[in-house]
Amino acid sequence: MVSVDRDVVALVDDALHGKLLGCLRGRGWKLHRAANMDELAALFERQDFHAGLLQLQRAGSSRLYDLVGRQQSLQWIALMDHAFWRPTPQHRNFLAGVYDFHTLPVDQDRLSVSLGHAWGKGRLLKQPPPRPDTLEQHGIVGSSPAMLAFCQALRKASKADAPVLIGGESGTGKELAAHAIHNMSARGTKAFVAVNCGALPPHLIQSELFGHEKGAFTGAHQRKIGRLEAAQGGTLFLDEIADLPLNLQATLLRVLQDKMIERLGSSQPIQLDIRIIAASHINLQEAVAKGHFREDLYYRLNVINLTAPPLRDRQGDVELLAQALLERFSRETSGKVKGFNQQALRAMSQYSWPGNVRELSNRIRQGVVMAERPYLTPDDLGMERRASCAGHPTLDGARAKAELDAIRSALRRCQHNVSEAARELGVSRATLYRLLERHALCGPHKEKAAREPA
Repeated sequence: MVSVDRDVVALVDDALHGKLLGCLRGRGWKLHRAANMDELAALFERQDFHAGLLQLQRAGSSRLYDLVGRQQSLQWIALMDHAFWRPTPQHRNFLAGVYDFHTLPVDQDRLSVSLGHAWGKGRLLKQPPPRPDTLEQHGIVGSSPAMLAFCQALRKASKADAPVLIGGESGTGKELAAHAIHNMSARGTKAFVAVNCGALPPHLIQSELFGHEKGAFTGAHQRKIGRLEAAQGGTLFLDEIADLPLNLQATLLRVLQDKMIERLGSSQPIQLDIRIIAASHINLQEAVAKGHFREDLYYRLNVINLTAPPLRDRQGDVELLAQALLERFSRETSGKVKGFNQQALRAMSQYSWPGNVRELSNRIRQGVVMAERPYLTPDDLGMERRASCAGHPTLDGARAKAELDAIRSALRRCQHNVSEAARELGVSRATLYRLLERHALCGPHKEKAAREPA
């Protein structure tokens, strides 16, 4: 006996609603019926749903795709009558992300079980378990031991108003870490000013850092506030500090010691109240040994020393980062891309990522823009398929390989008859088509799975 009703939204006609009501209410389901897009929108305004039923011949409006995207965790089950269903390419693209398909008339027991699974998945997605000691509110995603230790170090650094030196490879998120330190510190309500020391033209560095008065030099038509002064009360982030010329390193050292600057063309000193956070992908100790970086400045900056871990050392974080980046970028394309296929997930988890998070971000952005299918493949990410077979196998990879092998074996035994293979595998034909597309064995427009490559 089910004691608690579970809410389900249903975009269905009167006749089907009556049949569903009769078979599902006794199983603990509470149906909220929408007869059209306006009623569906009104239901979404009033409450969240974990699962929904969609009668496909009712889904003719393109407005549906905007509405369903409002509740990302909602898992749809499509109910289709083949006599009336004429899918368009737009429908197929949307339906690739549907949780399950059922033909009409529905099998009541099977629908109840499928609905329970969909509802459970939607609930989990709506309320993900919190990851301990992460800084996701500051844009830092990861739950690996290396990242948890780094997040803890960032928290400690934020409490001490002292200079910070952040090391680490290019693309590891050093500026994001500096932002997090600033936002968590007592200076978090003041300015955060970032300066890329390697991108400033040598003849403009002093003007950019210290500012200038009108007429201080040719072309100085008005007073300009420098980056140091702009960070007053807040934090100045000096990225790629090793690229700062030696003469400017001496000047910066005096600023850190005296906490005073003068604009070019002025003799009026300006008292500074700023915190310096510097970063470099170069080992500054080695740069000091080679005479490329001032030793006294190094020790002045290196009060708190942090190292951003490379992505290859963040076991398990690649998929978390990939999903977070995908959600961000897919909003730019109205949710066209729903996720990654298993080959793409394996390829990403087994790749060494020499460009770290920046490379991962660029590949996913490219995939979202260029993808033709709702699930990104290794090709969409610019990663060769053989990368998915390299390295040590993961549990997810083993599951996906077993699923893929079972599908291929069933197709061979059934001479690539999809209907017979679906019956042998114990799934609906529509579900098998969805699995074929997810494993890149066929496109959404094909009626027959591709043969296994020789």
